[in-house]
Amino acid sequence: MIIDLNNVTWRREGLTLLNNVNWQVAPGEHWAILGLNGSGKTTLLNMVNGYYWPTEGAVSVLGHRFGDVDLRELRKAIGWVSTSLQEKLYPTDRAQNIVISGRHATIGLYDHISDEDLDLARSLMQTMGCVHLWDREFRTCSQGEKQKLLIARALMAKPRILILDEPCTGLDLFSRERLLASIKDLAGSPDAPTLIYVTHHTEEILPVFTHALLIRGGEIMRSGPTEDVLTTGGLSAFFESPVVVEKHGERVYVRVAD
Repeated sequence: MIIDLNNVTWRREGLTLLNNVNWQVAPGEHWAILGLNGSGKTTLLNMVNGYYWPTEGAVSVLGHRFGDVDLRELRKAIGWVSTSLQEKLYPTDRAQNIVISGRHATIGLYDHISDEDLDLARSLMQTMGCVHLWDREFRTCSQGEKQKLLIARALMAKPRILILDEPCTGLDLFSRERLLASIKDLAGSPDAPTLIYVTHHTEEILPVFTHALLIRGGEIMRSGPTEDVLTTGGLSAFFESPVVVEKHGERVYVRVAD
């Protein structure tokens, strides 16, 4: 299994933030995690990355059981893209240098840039549809362009798992669709890592995401093949309110029931 959580519970200061979580991600699967703010999505991701240790249960990632592996080494195989990273990067850095810095997970470049690094950065920027930003200052890029650069940056380390943590936050409709198109292309590439896409908008869940997980209050409400999870009945129970699921172009849109 790429990810294997068995009966995982995590408590802190008397609060149960994850409760009896069971989640298995097999090779070849791409997952979407759907949850509202405060649902436990970030806590779950921190558990996968080994930043949190389960109070109860067992965690294995990439075949390595927590307790039998150096988590610092394991994290090198996991890329995590979130909008909060943008604030830590140097705004005057060139776009390609932002991408190349992902090779060593540094803020800024402090090592010699090899021709191999440049070639890989150009290839990844091409895949993400942002190679036209080459030599542009990071601060001059739009929010959507910055997200594409951050995904390319995460791919520089050739991770086996890539977590996209609400990557469309703050994007307008057209920027969102351009970013989603790039993610679709990435998922279709032969050497794509396992993608974990985190959102609270069902319409962002592309057909490339074979499986979906619904999390609320630190508990997994439902998980499995996406078409079985994102149903009117399943999402009405999840949101605790009647909703109607409508499909447009293989994507799921939710509206409040009349």
